[in-house]
Amino acid sequence: MAACTKCQDSGIIFDGKVAVRCDCMKQRTLTRKLEAAHLSPQMRNFTFERFDLRYYSAFVYDEERSRSYLETARLALHTARNFVRSFLNNEAPEGILFTGPVGSGKTFLACCIVNAIVTSPGQQVLFVVVPDFLDQIRATYDDNNDYTEQQLLDSAKTIPLLVLDDLGAHHYSEWALQKIYSILNYRLNYSLPTIITTNISLDEMQEHLGERTASRIVQLCRPVRLLVDVDIRIARRMQNGTMGR
Repeated sequence: MAACTKCQDSGIIFDGKVAVRCDCMKQRTLTRKLEAAHLSPQMRNFTFERFDLRYYSAFVYDEERSRSYLETARLALHTARNFVRSFLNNEAPEGILFTGPVGSGKTFLACCIVNAIVTSPGQQVLFVVVPDFLDQIRATYDDNNDYTEQQLLDSAKTIPLLVLDDLGAHHYSEWALQKIYSILNYRLNYSLPTIITTNISLDEMQEHLGERTASRIVQLCRPVRLLVDVDIRIARRMQNGTMGR
């Protein structure tokens, strides 16, 4: 996050001879809280080493790209690892748009990226589930809320790495679409990398998100597909013998 123009990151400004707390400190406190809760305890265990390629068939093919599901998963894993290396080397990598059906490993791989980056000192990452984040913004309209809509939006706009999980086939209002567009447009203009997971295809994106937002995503992110013939979550439950319990 850029240095505060009021206090130069000291956290204090002077009102006459009186030292007062700069407004930027409230924003920084919010950002730290969001970062600290960026992933659930389960998601914090999602690492590249645990990304299991056995769930991706070598015998079923993605007809659009003439690759097996296993080959597309290997490519997605390779792309995610390369993103981490580039980001940690301050190379401002191109973002990634993970597409694919429910249970194909999109969120898992996005979390792998986050967990690999936040272990390095000084790295700032914000992971948000899009429907939940929109609910957080709506909640700011309550007079008793500690933070404003603009503070939440600024956190998503300016964080060095943003992950937008589940930007999917929801029924977005014009209000919600404007918030999403505002975040993505800012990050595009300032070359800030963004990871997005979605269960809609590139062809469907304009229909669900609008032309302007779809255009920003295409400019921000490299599309990467993940495909499975069985939902991985269901497959794992079957392996663990917990189905029907």
